[in-house]
Amino acid sequence: MKRLFFTSFLGFLILIPAFLVAQSGRKKVAEGNKLFKEKKFDEAINKYQDALLENPTSPLIQFNIGDVLYKKKNYKKALDAYHKSLNSDDPLLQSQMYYNIGNTLYRMGKLPESILAYQQALKLNPDDQDAKYNLEFVRNKLKENAKPQQQNQQQQRQQQKQQQQQQQNRDQKNNKQKQQQKKEEQKQQGQNKQKKQMTKEEAKRLLEALKENQKKLRNKQIQGQGRIRVEKDW
Repeated sequence: MKRLFFTSFLGFLILIPAFLVAQSGRKKVAEGNKLFKEKKFDEAINKYQDALLENPTSPLIQFNIGDVLYKKKNYKKALDAYHKSLNSDDPLLQSQMYYNIGNTLYRMGKLPESILAYQQALKLNPDDQDAKYNLEFVRNKLKENAKPQQQNQQQQRQQQKQQQQQQQNRDQKNNKQKQQQKKEEQKQQGQNKQKKQMTKEEAKRLLEALKENQKKLRNKQIQGQGRIRVEKDW
């Protein structure tokens, strides 16, 4: 069952049978397939690599190497092996390779890229129901992933709006305080100016009063002066 690839990948992670491989390396491939089924993946990949030394251009051996690397969760190297296997001339085999590429990309978290791989698999084999299933599965997964992201973006916009409103309120409060402070300063300056004017007026009145007193004093001195009558001393 290919659809089980999301949990086990055994469904469509097919091994290329040894009889499909060229005579060179066929024995090593058969040994590698046996070890793979026994889940002896390290030993299996060694056999496939030995077979590749004998037949370096074989896309089928690269395909099996990709399967082992996938089982070992070495998805990056598995993807490289699958890409090397795409030089096959068999459209059906290419479709299977693209299918496995889609699975690998999914495991790597590259969902849009995996969709493209499944679409390519369906172009080569439109009847592949498993590819159709996985294609819709990943598309739905993308939609599900997009919902929390949209919610987070909405929350971020709301937080930004609240912060902007709070900042605007603080600015308005600061402006009011500045205006009030300016009014108080102007009022204080007016009072100080009035005090200065009152002081000048008082000084002027005081000076005029002082002059008046001096004038009165001089008049009194003048009035007090005159001839002194000398009485005879008889």
